[in-house]
Amino acid sequence: MWSFSNPVNIQFGEGVLSRLPELLDGQNYALLTYDEPWFSALADQVISQCGVPVAVLNQIVPNPDIKDLLPLCQQLSEMPVQPDVLVAIGGGSVIDTAKVVAAAGEDFDRVYQLLTQGKGREELVCTPIIAVPTTSGTGSEVTCWATVWDSAHERKYSLADPRLYPQVALCDPSLTHELPEFLTICTGLDALSHALESIWNKNNNPVSSTYAVDAARIILNVLPELAADLNNAALRSRMMEAALKAGLAFSNTKTSIAHNISYEVTLRRGTPHGIACSFTLPYVMRSVSGENSVCDQALKAIFGEDLAAGSDYLENWLKDLGIKVQPEDYQYDPADWQRLLTSALAGERGKNFIGQGEALLTSYAV
Repeated sequence: MWSFSNPVNIQFGEGVLSRLPELLDGQNYALLTYDEPWFSALADQVISQCGVPVAVLNQIVPNPDIKDLLPLCQQLSEMPVQPDVLVAIGGGSVIDTAKVVAAAGEDFDRVYQLLTQGKGREELVCTPIIAVPTTSGTGSEVTCWATVWDSAHERKYSLADPRLYPQVALCDPSLTHELPEFLTICTGLDALSHALESIWNKNNNPVSSTYAVDAARIILNVLPELAADLNNAALRSRMMEAALKAGLAFSNTKTSIAHNISYEVTLRRGTPHGIACSFTLPYVMRSVSGENSVCDQALKAIFGEDLAAGSDYLENWLKDLGIKVQPEDYQYDPADWQRLLTSALAGERGKNFIGQGEALLTSYAV
């Protein structure tokens, strides 16, 4: 028995952002985005088309941290009119931040208590969200959770509630054309990880697998070409399509062991998320091959019948993109790496992994 559900109204195509005024239909809205020239110009365009928002929350930084989220909610609390809807224009950090603000309203303590103590879910506000992704990677526009970091205490939290699915995702590939090569690669690797992680996952189902296989095939073919031809509109569109499909896949499965490993690598080593969650993929694939027939079937649809050769292909594919794949490249010695793997296998996302922990530990044995 299995089920698949995703309530987000997805609208895809170049210029689809122009539908925003119709979607808002005169509602009071708050605009969340980055305080950077390109995003400021985009915000001005939205304001000219949709009217003045009740607030512009643009103090958003990558990897939203508890210390940065509190001031945003405080700013919102000072507004004489509260928004009926939040418009989030940016990458995953902006959309995740919008989910936190949507849940908290003007009082961040609502979310803080839930994250740290597991209390007060019934107090969440859950203001509707219109998500406008400007990267092709996180899939946050079609998921109901947000990653919240607490760097001061080296913790990572996941805010999750079905009410936090965006109402609408406006996926406009033209908004990704400004992404530089490094961010294009990093976000694309995040999407690849979402696809593969939803396959070697205890929550995998036929629909999520279909999305994941298609997403992974596109990314493996398109990302190297796009990295060499950043102005190619057709490739940008294909990458956004792939990231969206990967998002739909893991919106029902959540991620797995590679992501659980990545959290410490990002917190302690400062490694960008897309790299931190993808450099282990070949080793995870080697460890899980042969463990589950359904997983093997999906992986063979991506990499061919010889999964050992497929793992080698994936490793070389990452290296060709400039990604280092050994633990020592991220300042882990063998003992510390084995400690991290053991801890990750026991983590919330690690428990989604269908493979055997011993096989993963052995795959990295030095």
